[in-house]
Amino acid sequence: MNEILIVDDSVDSLSILAHALSKKGYKIRCVKNGSAALKIAASIVPDIILLGIKMPDLDGYQVCKRLKSNPQTKNIPIIFIDAKNKVLDKVKAFEVGGDDYFTRPLIIKEVLVKVENHLAINLARARKDWFERALEEKVIERTLELKLINQKLEQKNLERQQKQNQLVQDALYDRLTGLPNRRLLLERIDRAIKKHKRNSDRLFAILFIDLDRFKIINDSLGHLIGDKLLIAVAKLLSEDIRSVDTVARLGGDEFVILLGDITSVKDATQVASRLQAKFKKIFDIDDRSVFTSISIGIAISSSNYKNSSEVLRDADTAMYRAKEKGKARYEVFDRQMHLQTLKTIELENDLRLALVNKEFSLSYQPIVGLDDYSLLGFEALIRWQHPTQGSISAIEFIPLAKKAGLIIAIGDWVLAQTCRQLAHWQKEYAAIPEVAGLIVSINVSSEQITEANYIKKLDRILLETGINPGCLRLEITEEMLIDPNVNTQKTLLQIKQRNIKLSIDDFGTGYSSLSYLHRLPIDNLKIDRSLTNKIDRDRESQKIVNTIITLAHTLNIKAIAEGVETKEQLEKLRALGCEFAQGYFFAKPLNVEKVKQMLEKNFSVKKQSRLRI
Repeated sequence: MNEILIVDDSVDSLSILAHALSKKGYKIRCVKNGSAALKIAASIVPDIILLGIKMPDLDGYQVCKRLKSNPQTKNIPIIFIDAKNKVLDKVKAFEVGGDDYFTRPLIIKEVLVKVENHLAINLARARKDWFERALEEKVIERTLELKLINQKLEQKNLERQQKQNQLVQDALYDRLTGLPNRRLLLERIDRAIKKHKRNSDRLFAILFIDLDRFKIINDSLGHLIGDKLLIAVAKLLSEDIRSVDTVARLGGDEFVILLGDITSVKDATQVASRLQAKFKKIFDIDDRSVFTSISIGIAISSSNYKNSSEVLRDADTAMYRAKEKGKARYEVFDRQMHLQTLKTIELENDLRLALVNKEFSLSYQPIVGLDDYSLLGFEALIRWQHPTQGSISAIEFIPLAKKAGLIIAIGDWVLAQTCRQLAHWQKEYAAIPEVAGLIVSINVSSEQITEANYIKKLDRILLETGINPGCLRLEITEEMLIDPNVNTQKTLLQIKQRNIKLSIDDFGTGYSSLSYLHRLPIDNLKIDRSLTNKIDRDRESQKIVNTIITLAHTLNIKAIAEGVETKEQLEKLRALGCEFAQGYFFAKPLNVEKVKQMLEKNFSVKKQSRLRI
């Protein structure tokens, strides 16, 4: 699928072009300024760029000139969007490296033809380059074959020695990076512990290093790129290492540095700071620019350590604390970290019992229509009442549930409990259509959606409760749509076939692709509270919210804003055309009894007026 980058400060132009080109099967990315265009073009290398001339930071000519001067992006066809239609502008466009142009008002047929032509030209150029490289590689291959034949006898003599060396290498060194492996590292740490016990002035430190975002890099760019990145990281870590130090790879994206003969913890933190600075560079791997940062945990020698495993454990604990605090940083282990780790383990164990002991409950936050402030439904929110610690926020225990593999079980409970409550309301208020038709939303994790038997579970609950499926809305995360696989799309379509509504939660915080978004059966975009909270005082947040609402309307769906807390925020959302909202300005999440009181206060069989918030 060809990927097209559209750069223009006009939302209307972006929307028109994105819609027209998406219908032709192109993958579309849109940005509104030149700086963003340069960043995205360098990272994804689109097949073609449609570039506006007048933009707030860098104009189109400057952007084009920089792209053409960059070896990575110089061959991307660039078509200018010319608002003036002046000869001088066209000449300048070609002087800076533009390949074509079209003028406003946009003629979609002309746009499609020119895009198709330039893609064909670029494909032909790429094929020509490929054939030339293939021919050159073939020549090199034949030359190497001749050399191998001449060296065959000598090679046989070397193989025996190499096998012997390899046995030693495999036993003590990592095959990919050539660094000492876990076994050799543990031996050297144990040796350092013994030295410290003999002489407490001989300090050492362990730096436990983990690459941030490595799984994303590995999954998106492939294991070959991931392996080459690990090799490059190993090389970088080994620079400026003393003879008394050891750089080792434990496995995966985890590395350890043993610093010997240090005088204080400051020596270790200085090394960590230097490493953090080194990892601000961009790794150039197979003509790709790859960036990664590192999180470092530091453990200092102590007479309490009996073996290498204990030191590694504490350094690992400190590393995870660094990740929790935002990654790309270091943390020095202290006793409090160990206690916190034990607390987390205990909380995880308690979480496993919470379902059995019925410690979870649901609250329901009203969702309001902004045209007349009428109640349109609720969002079901899970609460955990711990027997000794009291109420624990979902922000704290949901990530723990995912890590512990409990999120599916908890999600199943939320789905079943919500449907049972919805069935009760639909039965109790069957004579009042305004109440019986209220929509209840629940959050669904990616782990649930990708589960093989999720649809079977959903059908069983629908059958058991007998609810009207049109009153159920499932909220999925935006990250789930970055690169949706076939099974995910199939599941979403099956959900939609059951007349259940679908909403994208926390929209505006991720990187959903427009080309995927318009294909999926989505009913709502839910604006993240981080944007809603700043809409009345931050112009950038207001622009993003406006873009989300415009996008929703373009896709013929409705927008829901969460986290509305002030009248000013409400008025901004109404002015931008947002249809629905929820937040403390209207009501806090309510338990079942308070929901019942609210409904009975405002509704009856005789009095069927819509509830006003």
